[in-house]
Amino acid sequence: MARNSTSSNRRTARTTDDASDAAKSELRQWGEALVVAVVIVVIVRTLFFDLFRIPTPSMEENLLVGDYLFVSKVHYGTRMPMSLGVPFTSIHVPGVSFPYTRIGGFTDVQRGDPIVFNYPPDEGPIDRKTHYIKRVIGMPGDTLAVRDKMVHVNGGPLPLGRGMQQHWLVRKTGPRHQIPRNRMEEIGVSEVTPTQSATAVRITATPEGIRRVSEFSWVESVEPYVLPASAFNAELYPPGRGYTPDNYGPLHVPAKGETVTLTAGNWPAYRPIITRYEGHDARQMSDSTFAIDGERTTTYTFQQDYFFAMGDNRDNSQDSRFWGVVPMDHVVGKALLTYFSWDHEAWMPRFWRILNPIEDDEVFREQPTMEQIPDSLSARHRTPTNKGRWPSDGSISAVASRSSLSASPLISAYAHASD
Repeated sequence: MARNSTSSNRRTARTTDDASDAAKSELRQWGEALVVAVVIVVIVRTLFFDLFRIPTPSMEENLLVGDYLFVSKVHYGTRMPMSLGVPFTSIHVPGVSFPYTRIGGFTDVQRGDPIVFNYPPDEGPIDRKTHYIKRVIGMPGDTLAVRDKMVHVNGGPLPLGRGMQQHWLVRKTGPRHQIPRNRMEEIGVSEVTPTQSATAVRITATPEGIRRVSEFSWVESVEPYVLPASAFNAELYPPGRGYTPDNYGPLHVPAKGETVTLTAGNWPAYRPIITRYEGHDARQMSDSTFAIDGERTTTYTFQQDYFFAMGDNRDNSQDSRFWGVVPMDHVVGKALLTYFSWDHEAWMPRFWRILNPIEDDEVFREQPTMEQIPDSLSARHRTPTNKGRWPSDGSISAVASRSSLSASPLISAYAHASD
């Protein structure tokens, strides 16, 4: 009897041990699967593509608040990590950095591309800076200017593209005429703001939207709403030149290998690039002499390409007009499609935007906006006043400030963060 009891106890113990080992084995398998999944996600998001969410309206109407983006890192070549730390966070080991290296790639950055990049003015390692999205307007070697809201590249106009929007001044035949609120979105109008004149309103609209507004029988004239310099109190890049978002430049965009003659006139624009993005000590010795890393010189050769980027929502975007050009080593990738979109006001998905491709240079292929508006309604032929600005008899009284513009940082689709 004692032997049988002992044998039974041993079998029970073995069964318990086997069950415990099976539980540990299953837990270990789950743990290993989780580790493998995390490693795969880190590798894929580091080398191939990344996911982000749009938190601000600076790219409307092409990209909306709540859009989730698929961003390709392979189009321009994968940028290898430049710091050591926790992936996809700002946590890093201070003082440890790696040289800028980009591998692969099958296309160059093109005008019109919606690019994701690290916000240049931020401090710290490049790949730990905040992610932004803007559209490339100025290419390396271009000279860019904005005149009465119209962008000019190398002297030629680059009209507002499809889905982009800006402020327009619409004069009416009478104060009682209004755009029906329930038709604004359908038409392509996102906002209507009263002005000091009862027969004029400021409209925020896309090119298609303002074309349709111009067709209303009560519309007397349509023109870009140009903010007077006296109503703008934010500093643009480079500082001290009196630029506004509507009348800006000219500004030259540096290209890799390009040698420029340094002057007192271009020094405010080039010095931040030379010191902040190219890592040199730079000082002005006299009106015509400068010192780069202690050596006197009158010229400088740029080490990488730069881009001038702007938001599609031209009057609600902090972009290159405010903080300067985007260095190539800050470019993360190209936004390809909206894989999901959530409307926070309606608290439901925007089903029509799911898997929606994001246009690049195609946005500029339509007929220029002002050419779509009948000459009888367009104010483009009127003589500008106030040093090239349109008369401001319909201006609004509000003063624009830097804080009122959308900064358009991107939020990682996996991050728990708010705008």
